[in-house]
Amino acid sequence: MSDEISTLRRILQENRVIAVVGLSADWFRPSYFAAKYMQQHGYRVIPVNPRYAGQKVLGETCYAGLKDIPDKVDLVDVFRRTDDVMPIAEEAIAIGARALWQQIGVKNEAAADAARKAGLDSVMDRCVKIEHARLFGGLNWVGVNTRVISAKRPKVIAN
Repeated sequence: MSDEISTLRRILQENRVIAVVGLSADWFRPSYFAAKYMQQHGYRVIPVNPRYAGQKVLGETCYAGLKDIPDKVDLVDVFRRTDDVMPIAEEAIAIGARALWQQIGVKNEAAADAARKAGLDSVMDRCVKIEHARLFGGLNWVGVNTRVISAKRPKVIAN
């Protein structure tokens, strides 16, 4: 468990530009809520959704696919069905991303293996917002069992 915690903490500390594949422009959707939280904690979020390509979502230009993004992407956060992940993983590898993150309920082992073989960190079935709140955001201060035991408070990532 502690190796897992240190790995998640490292991924979230080192990867500051997140492409959110499947980001919705609807404020009530989980992808929007998670992306907005990450923006508010100092991350740059780049929306990826063909439905909104060329439009602004959370103040950032939305792209149809990962290969359309002109800027460097560190982490690819996937809000898509499990069956849709492999082509996304292949694009993440092609653009030089450093991590592939599959959201809660998304578990494509083949895509995760392909990402790892290409040198990317790979996370499955976890929410980037929940993990950030658990490891950096003070979730434990409101009584949630974060399963992180330490005599020190984690260093908060500067905004």
